[in-house]
Amino acid sequence: MALTATEITRVVAEVAPALIGGWIQKAYQPAARTIVLEIRTPGHTHRLLLSASPAATRIHLVTHPLHNPSAPPAFCQYLRAHLHGARIDDLRQEGRDRIVTLLLTTKSGPQRLIAELTGNTANLLVLDSEQRVLRDLNRTTGMYGKPYQPPVLSAGAGPRERDDRFAAATTAPFGFSAAIESHYAEKESADNTTALRDARASQIRKAIKRQGRRVEAWRSDLAKAEKYKNYARYGELLKANLGTIKKGLESIVVVDYFDEALPQLTIPLDPTKSAQGNMDDYFRKQRKHTTAERELLPRIAQGEAEIDALRRELQSIEQGTWQPAPPQSPVSTPATRPTRSQSSDRPEERRGPFRRFTSSDGLPIFVGRNARENDELTFGLAKSEDLWLHARGTPGSHVVIRLEKGHEPPPETLRDAATLALLYSDLKKSGKGDVIYTRRKWVKKAKGQAPGAVTVTQEKSLHISLDKKRLDALKSRSAQG
Repeated sequence: MALTATEITRVVAEVAPALIGGWIQKAYQPAARTIVLEIRTPGHTHRLLLSASPAATRIHLVTHPLHNPSAPPAFCQYLRAHLHGARIDDLRQEGRDRIVTLLLTTKSGPQRLIAELTGNTANLLVLDSEQRVLRDLNRTTGMYGKPYQPPVLSAGAGPRERDDRFAAATTAPFGFSAAIESHYAEKESADNTTALRDARASQIRKAIKRQGRRVEAWRSDLAKAEKYKNYARYGELLKANLGTIKKGLESIVVVDYFDEALPQLTIPLDPTKSAQGNMDDYFRKQRKHTTAERELLPRIAQGEAEIDALRRELQSIEQGTWQPAPPQSPVSTPATRPTRSQSSDRPEERRGPFRRFTSSDGLPIFVGRNARENDELTFGLAKSEDLWLHARGTPGSHVVIRLEKGHEPPPETLRDAATLALLYSDLKKSGKGDVIYTRRKWVKKAKGQAPGAVTVTQEKSLHISLDKKRLDALKSRSAQG
């Protein structure tokens, strides 16, 4: 709650004698509607806080440093430029209103800093020697250059007066101000905790939904690959009967020597392919099943464990037992070359087939590391409806976005994947270039060429420049995954 007129009277009476005659050394703006003036007096430095925050308009000294943005906002820059070195000639409350005036002598002559501590209409203003408005916190540009008009405050419009809301420490030199500072520090801490809790709960709910969609997608992929489980058996049976298979056959009946009863087994064939081609198809699909089991089962288990952990954290928030993690101090490390073990821990290059990333929309992106992996990614892991990308006209990695059938890639996911295609190509040095993309089904192996060489049809292109912020976000999500 904002300070009442009586509380403003008390705090001004307490701090004014110590500040009058001092010089403004610097101005800070730790929050959007809060200004702190650093005031130097003989033998002391005081910090005067003026807050125009509607729910907490107030004035008092601060004894603890406040966090400040690295770049000062516009109003703070103005105060630093025009009030630096100003002498405080007077600090007073205007009548019994919630308005406080600092009379200043600046390098440009007499000026005033007005603090209208009036709740929802609160404002901070700088006036010239003729009391014309030069600048204000609310950026009310229509007032600039015009005479200042104090707000009209109706009787009883301010906060209700309360007795002894702040218990002043009698031993402290600024006991009433210190009590106000302590009250609002506790209130802001509680408000910040509530805001952090609500924000975290929202993040968790979104993360549970996002991770749930991933797990369901992985389960769906695994179920689709399950039908290829016995295809190695069919491949072996075709291999034993290659000489009897003629091109154009739609099926063949063979003896299943994997079964002790040696029953006859009918194996479907693609009539457009040779016996060797049909056999290779069965072996390739069986490898697809093996790869899916190897890749997806650990992911599903990890995804479900993460969902369980998120649900436990959400439950602690809902039960009121959750506390935000304490801020961690930055750790300085020497800028030395990473060791071999350190390099291998980087998430975008961790062991296992393919580099793996997660797009800003939560979709998996795979990147081949070399020609062999490019070939395995495109013609082993990728499905026909997945999106395939590659830097145009230059050696580089194959990139695949995992998509559900009939779905289009979200624009940000497309840019994420295209950025990775550019990064892991010979265009990386230039920092920009064209990336082509198409459905995986329109990518074919180049006959007689080395692994990874392909021919592409129905492609589109996208011009990309390497974006450090996007790359950092991709690597961060890769680390979390």
